[in-house]
Amino acid sequence: MKKVLVFIAILVVLLASGCSKTRMTALVKVESGQIQGISEDGLTVFKGIPFAAPPVGDLRWKAPQPVAQWDTVLQADKFASDPVQAWGPPEGKNEDCLYLNIWTPARFTNDRIPVLVWIYGGGFNGGATSVPAYNGEYLARKGVVLVSIAYRVGQLGFMAHPELSAESPHHVSGNYGLLDMIAGLRWIHENIAAFGGDPNKVTIFGESAGGIAVSMLCASPLAKGLFHGAVSQSGGSFGPSRPTTYPGENQKRLKDAENAGLAYAESAGVSSIAELRKIDADKLPAIRGLAWPIIDGYVIPDDQYKLYEAGRFNDTPILVGYNSDEGASFTRTKEPEEFIAGVRLRYGKFAEDLLKAYPVGENAIPKTARDLARDAAFGWHTWSWARLQAKMGKSKAYFYYFDQHPVYPEDSPRYGYGSPHGQDVAYVFKTLDLSNPEMTEADLKISESMATYWTNFAKTGNPNGEGVPEWPNFSDETPDVMVFGQTPHTGPVPSLESLKVLDAYFKWRRSPEGDAWAK
Repeated sequence: MKKVLVFIAILVVLLASGCSKTRMTALVKVESGQIQGISEDGLTVFKGIPFAAPPVGDLRWKAPQPVAQWDTVLQADKFASDPVQAWGPPEGKNEDCLYLNIWTPARFTNDRIPVLVWIYGGGFNGGATSVPAYNGEYLARKGVVLVSIAYRVGQLGFMAHPELSAESPHHVSGNYGLLDMIAGLRWIHENIAAFGGDPNKVTIFGESAGGIAVSMLCASPLAKGLFHGAVSQSGGSFGPSRPTTYPGENQKRLKDAENAGLAYAESAGVSSIAELRKIDADKLPAIRGLAWPIIDGYVIPDDQYKLYEAGRFNDTPILVGYNSDEGASFTRTKEPEEFIAGVRLRYGKFAEDLLKAYPVGENAIPKTARDLARDAAFGWHTWSWARLQAKMGKSKAYFYYFDQHPVYPEDSPRYGYGSPHGQDVAYVFKTLDLSNPEMTEADLKISESMATYWTNFAKTGNPNGEGVPEWPNFSDETPDVMVFGQTPHTGPVPSLESLKVLDAYFKWRRSPEGDAWAK
């Protein structure tokens, strides 16, 4: 009789537990109203969910505002418009662009599945969540809720101006795109449980400008507590500010950015922000050079390297890396003499040491020289970030080097080339079929291993798990890097001695002498 009673008691508990769960459907209630998504082969997909009010009219060049309530069911079955940007035709782009997308494998709304949040690249001047390579289906099937968030880019996302700073309660302007990301993360924190996601296990990841933004969010007090892990692919922002910017030294301080905003308004033929707000978004001139986040003292409090040295950062596990031949995508000069002149102009007293560390050929610019562009923009930042996290943080750092490419024969125009900027993205999302019709077994293996490492990291803060080689955490004492090249395997930090020369340059640039020289 006792056994029967115990069985009945267990059955009651199980039934009660089952009744407490709400089965995941394509209709979800969030703070602002009901959303109708699409069920697709075991996933539920929602596209075009507004996370902030449209930044139009008087809200142009203002921090994102709360989204308004809606009474009818919102059909979330297609991507919203891409942000207005300098690149590509205006079709399909709109100033009303603050939307996100969700792919969830949850069966019940209280499944509490780890969340991966994608932040796209595009040099802060372009980009969109609708890019086919960013399809969240494949990663979601590996046991995460995949979210992609849009943000303002170009002149609408990153223009500073004295009038805009005067309007702001914080007396700053220019970092609207970053504020969009933070607003998206706040929305996720408050609403993702309705989609079966765990708001206490959110990992942000991005590539290029997206990876740089990830590092900025890691140092922004406004993002504290909104994520619990960070992945940066070809990112990092640890260089000092500079009035005349270069890759790796991209950031201006508020006053310099405001002056650039005054010049921008003049180029548009107006003298006030009110007049600028009346110009159609697609008629606004592009910012000369690149629009970029700035050190404003609010969203980005200071030089990020100094913030990390002082322990002023959001201490989460990080997984960071870059590609072997990023320099092939960013070396614009073809003649050695022109390349050398550019190095001397940018690096001043360190130019000759850097030309020795990154040697140029007599008649060509080989990979050894291109690697200076790679490391100045990405490699040094990634290495420095991993070192600073390991030294100053409680959470671990994992460092990788992506070098997956064919071995080109000597008579090929691609001989001596490695993996260019952006190549890794399709491997992580497992969308290689869209860009690589001749993919090999090695390509597929690298893609599967990267998707596994990334989703493991989202689940536990550690990329390791069943079916993939052990990935040791990084520090100066154990400087092991995971190399994605034909197979996943560990190796040393690439070009370490050259990085040390570049490190001396950046250290000098942060000194009073180096800061005065750059001005």
